[in-house]
Amino acid sequence: MTQDKVVIFDTTLRDGEQSPGATMTHTEKLEIASLLDDMGVDIIEAGFPIASEGDFNAVSDIAKNATNSVICGLARAQIGDIDRCFEAVKHARQPRIHTFIGTSPLHRAIPNLSMDEMAERIEQTVTHARNLCDNVQWSPMDATRTELDYLYRVVEIAIKAGATTINIPDTVGYTAPRESADLIRKLLENVPGADEIIFATHCHNDLGMATANSLAAVEAGARQIECTINGLGERAGNTALEEVVMALKVRNDIMPYQTGIDSTKIMNISRRVATVSGFPVQFNKAIVGKNAFAHESGIHQDGMLKNAETFEIMRPEDVGLSATNLVMGKHSGRAALRDKLEQLGFEVGDNQLKDVFVRFKALADRKKEIFDDDLIALMRTSTDPEDERLKIEKLAVRCGTDGPQVADLVMTINGERQMTTQTGDGPVDATFNAVKALFPHEARLQLYQVHAVTEGTDAQATVSVRMEEDGRIVTGQSADTDTVVASARAYVHALNRLLVRREKSGSDKAEISYKDVS
Repeated sequence: MTQDKVVIFDTTLRDGEQSPGATMTHTEKLEIASLLDDMGVDIIEAGFPIASEGDFNAVSDIAKNATNSVICGLARAQIGDIDRCFEAVKHARQPRIHTFIGTSPLHRAIPNLSMDEMAERIEQTVTHARNLCDNVQWSPMDATRTELDYLYRVVEIAIKAGATTINIPDTVGYTAPRESADLIRKLLENVPGADEIIFATHCHNDLGMATANSLAAVEAGARQIECTINGLGERAGNTALEEVVMALKVRNDIMPYQTGIDSTKIMNISRRVATVSGFPVQFNKAIVGKNAFAHESGIHQDGMLKNAETFEIMRPEDVGLSATNLVMGKHSGRAALRDKLEQLGFEVGDNQLKDVFVRFKALADRKKEIFDDDLIALMRTSTDPEDERLKIEKLAVRCGTDGPQVADLVMTINGERQMTTQTGDGPVDATFNAVKALFPHEARLQLYQVHAVTEGTDAQATVSVRMEEDGRIVTGQSADTDTVVASARAYVHALNRLLVRREKSGSDKAEISYKDVS
């Protein structure tokens, strides 16, 4: 590898999916992996094969289908984990085993291992992984809070045992950029064999410095950045792929490093990950946020009209944004809709197009103008019919100054039509009570958010909900010009995802039961 090459290691399908509520289906994982492979990601960490049969199958299928990327699986420092990982990735044209163990005092205390006992385990497990696969990555979890001398020692052990990449995780996002750079320099200077392997950096964003820490590590000699689409990940997330790629592209004058990423595909995959994970991108998110290329200030608008470079350091086209906005209406046909969706980065099959087209026409009948964001909202609320075991057929609410408010709801549950009338403190509460009356459950509503997709009184409302049941967290989204309808569908969307999670975990609640209140 040339010294100016920075390897992009994407862990959206592993670390990203560990975000509470961000679980993806098998089909969704394969789709995201295909998009990552196509955009030029060097290494895709496809999952944690020992975690579940579903994770193993996803990693295995991704490995079989990848054409360009190295396919990596995660394994703890245990022989069984490593064997299972290799079974999943061995079908890839370029497989990798990534094994790890927590090396800081806090993490050593969990398995109650002494420094010597942990060092011995590292030597044994890395050696075992290397005997299975010639591409092995090793990570000392919580490296940035590990005693420096001990970190030198275990990194040297892993290198001698055959690790070809050493990843240095800032597991809790505690590090500042200067510390991140200093640590990589010290490892390169003090560990025998360090110049013969690749150092990687994996930074969490708990203090908002993940991307800065990753770039600082690269300047100090790291040559692999671990990241996720949209910065998805546990707690506050990870280094965002789109941020490091565009930072290296825009500031090549001070960071003369290259990646193989096709930046014009960034917006496409950002939107798709937001859709399948249920985690919408914040409006002011760098690179891919709705406001990233928006200008409201008069001074800014005047400058943009005269020369876009006055207030934009990159072009919207650089990340795959469409140059046009309003082109669709109620007279548009399927071909025009498909073409427009492709411009926005969505590839749709015939069956999905049929579903989206019906909802597009219904929306066009209610709205005067259909904006790009309206279409994106429609795509984000597309559901797999196989997972739509609960479905809202009809909803009517009665609300006003005199309460309680009333919801009349008709739902199909596993194909059987049920109806009820319930009251609540407001139309949304009444609607959620009606859903719960027909489909009793113990899931707790953790989050309920409403955002207007576009401007005007006929704007679509995008509703996001997050629910928790027995430690399982799911999210649901929907969009509609009627906020109550969007709320109901988002709530039911989350419940459908909860049913999938129940089945994956083998829960005794996996069988649908409902209460006949008709």
